[in-house]
Amino acid sequence: HTHVDCQDDEDTFKILVATDIHLGYLEKDPVRGNDTFVTFNEILDHAQKNEVDFVLLGGDLFHENKPSRKTVHSCLESLRKYCMGDRPVQFEILSDQAVNFHYSKFPWVNYQDENLNISIPVFSIHGNHDDPTGADALCALDILSCAGLVNHFGRSTSVEKIAISPILLRKGRTKIALYGLGSIPDERLYRMFVNKQVTMLRPKEDEDSWFNLFVIHQNRSKHGATNYIPEQFLDDFIDLVVWGHEHECKITPFQNEQQRFYISQPGSSVVTSLSPGEAVKKHIGLLHVKGKKMKMEKIALETVRTFHIEDVVLADHPDLFNPDNPNVTQAIQAFCMEKVELMLDNAERERLGNPHQPEKPIIRLRVDYAGGFEPFSIYRFSQKYMHRVANPKDIIHFFRHRGQKEKKDIDLNFGKLVSRPTEAMTLRVEDLVKQYFQTAEKKVQLSLLTERGMGEAVQEFVDKEEKDAIEELVKFQLEKTQRFLKERRTEAEEEKIDEEVIFFLQLICALCKE
Repeated sequence: HTHVDCQDDEDTFKILVATDIHLGYLEKDPVRGNDTFVTFNEILDHAQKNEVDFVLLGGDLFHENKPSRKTVHSCLESLRKYCMGDRPVQFEILSDQAVNFHYSKFPWVNYQDENLNISIPVFSIHGNHDDPTGADALCALDILSCAGLVNHFGRSTSVEKIAISPILLRKGRTKIALYGLGSIPDERLYRMFVNKQVTMLRPKEDEDSWFNLFVIHQNRSKHGATNYIPEQFLDDFIDLVVWGHEHECKITPFQNEQQRFYISQPGSSVVTSLSPGEAVKKHIGLLHVKGKKMKMEKIALETVRTFHIEDVVLADHPDLFNPDNPNVTQAIQAFCMEKVELMLDNAERERLGNPHQPEKPIIRLRVDYAGGFEPFSIYRFSQKYMHRVANPKDIIHFFRHRGQKEKKDIDLNFGKLVSRPTEAMTLRVEDLVKQYFQTAEKKVQLSLLTERGMGEAVQEFVDKEEKDAIEELVKFQLEKTQRFLKERRTEAEEEKIDEEVIFFLQLICALCKE
């Protein structure tokens, strides 16, 4: 990876690429509380040392939709420290910035603001954690953008159709068309793609001379029939897609067979779930673009806490464990301790080479106890590791492989569930709402509200602590219904109005299904 050929070249863009930084994740944790802030500083430090033209972020800069004061303060501190300064910015913007940043109160790029001194512009789309909510549809990035520290782009305001207008950048003879699309609920975006409601606008002048770069923040792996965005939905004139949201680091550009564009998935810069994908070494990218050629240089992040994960299947060791043996639980416990010790040794060896890496590793041992075994007390087990691992409380996870699970009774018996804390229960808000709409008697159903709208509103209410989300939806739906009735000039007879409302709702539902 020698980059002599394109270092300090007036035709080469140098872009630092990162995504899913999740500032503020576990900020109250006494051990891991500062991890996200330390790594964000490391990322910006790489940008400064490499004298990049700009930083490109793929969403979820913040972990919470309403980040705490501490988190916002830390973020502003880092951006001000690394991104402000006298070093001149070497590229210009050719597109109409009033279009690129139309929802901003200051619709122009921050380094062209005469009241600001910016040496490294940061361009970012929003993710699903830090997306716009509330009546004003503001998000945390809008605060950073108003403060002049980040250029928030790729925001679409319509729920019916999206036209993505690129930011056109030029440095010497290289021209980049930068497209962005902030996170949108996957099912809705999927449907918009299928109905051909997503258009990517192209520059009028000699469109083939542009390097087309697209930043997106959606599910890439299939989480359900329409709960992801298939790569083939994207336009084939794109050269490179920077894909946020997926936390596994697959930053080396991978070519899509059909459409020939490349996809780089930088992954997150912090471990937020104890799954194998997060155990892949974390990197950010230094992207060089010259003309239509590109090169992605991987930069390993050194301040990321080491994370080791391993699976144990008890049934695979019949020589060691017999479920009928009265001392089998002690044997399993001893076996697990041995495994954890080995993982701790590996983590220590890995850390020794790097003084920047936090001392205590994250350790996860997943134990499949199918086959008549019983889980032991995690609480007692974890006490032995209080001072040696960063996550003593969830160091062990008991599960039973799906294929071997006993058949569940159709109606949930809550007594059973309460006594079995080891079975992971993950319920999505939208599934609960869907269940309500399927099972509630027609008489008591919320007749004015559609399942999808209600699902999204309740989700915002729960996940984003958006207190007014449900009220907003009710108001919106009410006004829409009233407008409809006025247009139909319904006589003020109750039965008539009821009939019209039912007709109107059937219309909405039919449209939603489409």
